[in-house]
Amino acid sequence: MTDTDCGGECLRHRHQDCWLAGGIAFVLLLAAASISIGAEDLSPRQAWNAVTAFDPADNRHLLVQHLRIPRALAALLVGVALGAAGVVMQALTRNPLADPGILGVNAGAAAGIAIAIAFFGQTEAGSYVWFGLGGAALAGMAVYLLGSIRQGMNSVRVVLAGSALTVMFLALTHIVTINSEAEVFDQFRHWTVGSLEGRGFPVLRAVTLPIGTGLLIVAGLARRLDAVALGDDLARSLGSHPGRTLALAAFAVILLAGAATAAAGPITFLGLTAPHAARAIVGTAHRRLLPLAMLLSAGTMIVADMAGRMVARPGEVGVGIMIALIGGPFFIALVRGRKLAHS
Repeated sequence: MTDTDCGGECLRHRHQDCWLAGGIAFVLLLAAASISIGAEDLSPRQAWNAVTAFDPADNRHLLVQHLRIPRALAALLVGVALGAAGVVMQALTRNPLADPGILGVNAGAAAGIAIAIAFFGQTEAGSYVWFGLGGAALAGMAVYLLGSIRQGMNSVRVVLAGSALTVMFLALTHIVTINSEAEVFDQFRHWTVGSLEGRGFPVLRAVTLPIGTGLLIVAGLARRLDAVALGDDLARSLGSHPGRTLALAAFAVILLAGAATAAAGPITFLGLTAPHAARAIVGTAHRRLLPLAMLLSAGTMIVADMAGRMVARPGEVGVGIMIALIGGPFFIALVRGRKLAHS
């Protein structure tokens, strides 16, 4: 490699590092701003005082400490989890349109939460989130078993198993909700649109461990995902083990997408669009693609949540609806731009 090549490569890496550093700072700034925005806006000074000089007699301080801070953290966690899960799914399936939901974990979480509300009377997010995690785990184990029958893990069989189980879990969910009382149906409907309303520290405690575990697994698989994305045969020639990588990565996606869905409901587009946008900026190397996709996803989640609180005051629009409104046109523009670039 010549000095010129090395200089160009170093400059490109420095440019990518700047994107990552800027992304971290911007997402943290958005999270801080989200604490001030809601049915009742707070000034930056009021929000800062609520954090640094908490007064339990001040309702604004209680609002910040018990509702807005955990909500901002939940948006960060859910966004990071869905961004990472989307990157991994697109690498495993070698399909740029792959989404974490194709493993069936979203449908499994929905079935678990429907059962929790209908049969166990769990109407608080902090309590039914555990049922959502259980449903996602059950769906993930079923996909793993069906996808590894006879010839070991295979990405095509895993996707087919996930699609079949999604239909089954959705049918179960519809049966439960249709035959339940109106209150159960209304509660479940509120969850299905995707919302961070009322997500306090109990929800954070429930999902932090599975999301953290999933992120650690994904971080350890970054280089192996580069090989798997090239195809199983080429991955083996490079010394990788596609079967092991697929098993670990699928487990990580189950943890990430299952916990995120249990916490915030089914959020569409985020796990699909964030990896595309990140790939356009830093390329396909997963050790750089993963962190930027997570930052973009988290930032989009926070912006959508803030927008949902601003457009329908004193009420709010669910973050899932806002993500769809933002993500749909963005994804269409992204796809059209790539087509024009390749024509």
